[in-house]
Amino acid sequence: MPKSARDVPPPLELLCLKALWSLQEGKVKDVQLIVAQSRPLAYTTIMTVLDRLVRKGKLSRQKVGRAFMYAPQTPRDVMRRAAIRELVDGYFDGSEDQLVEFLRSNEQRSAAVAGAGTVAPAEDGSRIDTVLL
Repeated sequence: MPKSARDVPPPLELLCLKALWSLQEGKVKDVQLIVAQSRPLAYTTIMTVLDRLVRKGKLSRQKVGRAFMYAPQTPRDVMRRAAIRELVDGYFDGSEDQLVEFLRSNEQRSAAVAGAGTVAPAEDGSRIDTVLL
């Protein structure tokens, strides 16, 4: 399990981790090329993020020639479990049963709306009241 108080990395760190999970190992430039598909960032920004992930223990770094090679130390499934645990703890009072019930109720609501062929107004207040705009 990840060691830090907050196990789920912020979005930019997660983006770099995803790149390295797909590569299995790579240099800063390799990660930058993958990240650039969604967020064009400077080489030095990617390098800083990767170094931060090394300090947090989520990546390893090995010198190869004049460059560093980075590899994930935290498997994707471990990170997923940590993210789900944080979600359950934060929004469902630590109850996995509440999360499952929430997902089932949303699935049933979506199926009912799809079956009716109409868009039903949200009962939970998630729609914006256009009168106020």
